[in-house]
Amino acid sequence: MMHWIIAPVILPALLAPFIVLAARYHFVIQRVFSIAGVLSLIAISAGLAWQASDGTVTLYQLSDWAAPFGIVLVGDRLSTLMILLTSVLALFVLLYAIGSNWDKRGWHFHALFQFQLMGIMGAFLTGDLFNLFVFFEVLLIASYGLMIHGGGNMRLRAGVQYVLFNLIGSTLFLFALGAIYAQTGTLNMADLAQRVALIDAGDTVGIRVAAVLLLMVFAIKAAVVPLHFWLPSSYAEAPAPVAALFAIMTKVGAYAIIRVYTLIFPPELAATAGLHSVWLMPAALLSLAIGMIGVLAAQKLDRLVAFSVIGSMGMVMVAIAMFSPAGIAAALYYIVHSTLAAAALFLIADLVRAGRPSLALTAMPSVSGAPLTSAMFFLAAIAMAGLPPLSGFIGKLLILDAGFEGNMAVWIWVVVLGSSLISIVGFSRAGSTLFWKAKSIPHPEGTIQEPAPAALSYVAVGGLLTLLVAHTVFAGPAYSYVERTAAQLFAPEPYVATVLETPGKLSKPSKEEH
Repeated sequence: MMHWIIAPVILPALLAPFIVLAARYHFVIQRVFSIAGVLSLIAISAGLAWQASDGTVTLYQLSDWAAPFGIVLVGDRLSTLMILLTSVLALFVLLYAIGSNWDKRGWHFHALFQFQLMGIMGAFLTGDLFNLFVFFEVLLIASYGLMIHGGGNMRLRAGVQYVLFNLIGSTLFLFALGAIYAQTGTLNMADLAQRVALIDAGDTVGIRVAAVLLLMVFAIKAAVVPLHFWLPSSYAEAPAPVAALFAIMTKVGAYAIIRVYTLIFPPELAATAGLHSVWLMPAALLSLAIGMIGVLAAQKLDRLVAFSVIGSMGMVMVAIAMFSPAGIAAALYYIVHSTLAAAALFLIADLVRAGRPSLALTAMPSVSGAPLTSAMFFLAAIAMAGLPPLSGFIGKLLILDAGFEGNMAVWIWVVVLGSSLISIVGFSRAGSTLFWKAKSIPHPEGTIQEPAPAALSYVAVGGLLTLLVAHTVFAGPAYSYVERTAAQLFAPEPYVATVLETPGKLSKPSKEEH
């Protein structure tokens, strides 16, 4: 199955130009091929995840050139988990886009959607920092096209802001890569894991600067305070299916932090010791607090959901900043939960939008389909706020337990519990305003109500909520898997050995040859 690892990158890369060139004016054909492609991605990703479940690290050398000279893709528990999560999320987002006809509101939605998947899959699978930068740029280009899909001045303005912030991140990324290559002569992650550890203590200035720059870049992608300003407007103004897909985009930043700072700059590395505790943990706690305060203060439902994404990323970063096996395992469990919950909330917001003049959190007449929409909002809000019995509650317990023995245990418990209370109040206010108070207000005479959303839209949202329930019911096996994943991350020797010792056209010289 070694060659299958490139399929999640190649398949959407081939589908996108095919849709543009062969099915540009045939939406039915675009939809068929787009859904078929995503279903194929799910099957391939599930197979790769199954193969990696026993600890196997799969390597693909492009053109059979061995690392660190050639481009490699690497599949371990972490990367295959993330591509499987992306594939499943993409299916329900795509079903919603078709059911709501969002894909017909502009040209090239399905082609851009496939390019977006290509960038996400490549970012998760690459074993090279420069190619991580390349896939970040693919993400940026495709996501900008998707964000302005359907047009509109507000959407265009938010898209420009989104691009500017991410271009700043890309520039910093290039500076960091230049500093790393100047000092080590390589950008392959496995090779860097060996070379960075051998740098003399008096010659670590460049590598420390690079480590800080990389942390800033990934923090921008993950919308960590104070680098989060681009997210609320960008996600709120984006088309609902696009915003739902973007729920995995912030996780790309979280993934990059986990990968780079357990493999290349591990906590025990003297050159970058304390970086996560000194900078990342305070920023994570601040992100959690500000995100949930934004939920309470939001005046529109879409912005409320966008701020909840910031808060959930703060929760993820709190767990990651512990940089312990228990903390990373809790973060991975919560990443799956928050991705599904955020995507469901963005789609539910669009269901609400279909029958209201606006998404302002003010009392308005009830709309068709309100009972089912309100029930879905109730479940998704419970999940995002972290109330029992859904997976958000379990995830927060795991994070609190992981941080119990740390130096910042008091701060972690206070901020997590306090922000949870604030989010409960914020979601309760929004739900009661949108659905309960609306019952007592009659429709104005002569008002023409929008038709009820298509059944496929409800199926898509219901599928995401069903996955949340499954993530709760099977929390034991799910946590066992992410626990083994965290253990693999903190014992990277098999990863490094697989990447560097697999022969190819040009292999790394052995010690005897020096």
